[in-house]
Amino acid sequence: MGEFVNLTVSDGVGTIRLDRPKMNALNVQVQDEIREAAEAAGADDAVRAVVVYGGERVFAAGADIKEMADMSYADMVKRSGPLQASLSAVAAIPKPTVAAITGYALGGGCELALCTDYRIAADDAKLGQPEILLGVIPGAGGTQRLSRLIGPSKAKDIIFTGRFVDAAESLQIGLVDKVVPAAEVYTAAVAWASQFSKGASLALRAAKEAIDAGLGVDLHTGLEIERQQFAGLFATEDRSIGMKSFVENGPGKAEFKGI
Repeated sequence: MGEFVNLTVSDGVGTIRLDRPKMNALNVQVQDEIREAAEAAGADDAVRAVVVYGGERVFAAGADIKEMADMSYADMVKRSGPLQASLSAVAAIPKPTVAAITGYALGGGCELALCTDYRIAADDAKLGQPEILLGVIPGAGGTQRLSRLIGPSKAKDIIFTGRFVDAAESLQIGLVDKVVPAAEVYTAAVAWASQFSKGASLALRAAKEAIDAGLGVDLHTGLEIERQQFAGLFATEDRSIGMKSFVENGPGKAEFKGI
């Protein structure tokens, strides 16, 4: 698909693979290619879940500072919107997503991982938002997604200090969801994603949209979002298949069609 970012599909699992040596720095081209890959994964019915992976050595070590160093305020006013949009495209994939984190996930790399639904990290991985050490702040969602994920005080500590967070602490505070040996990260991510390869894709989409949309509103509005999504699924064939299978064969045996 792109020079540095590609989407491959196997057995219902799509892998968005970053491959820009040496550290997968997120320059403008990589940002745009991430957006294109995310949109393609969302639109492809053969993709039922998505793994975001940077390879065996590193997930992504952040933005390309050499590219950004000479940008003016006017330049960044123009670029900051597309920068956020490129990673938000990953968050908007209407399917389960998981980050397979090896090596470093820093700055924009950490923000990319935050855009996924689930994060699996190597036991020697390091995550963080070190932008403050460059005299700026996270600009691709870090101040917002990180604080929503782990709470404002922990997010402020990480962002204010710019420190690296190891895998053990990341698991403890909820920044990642599972830690495995480095050699097993991608396999573990694919295994998590594969759970959904034959799942009720419209119900999974509805669940994700209800959760994500509900996080930004009050409880009453969130419950209304849930109600509408729940009721809408009664128009799907998968709902009929699932309930009929449950009555006749018990749970977990339905063969869904994704319609």
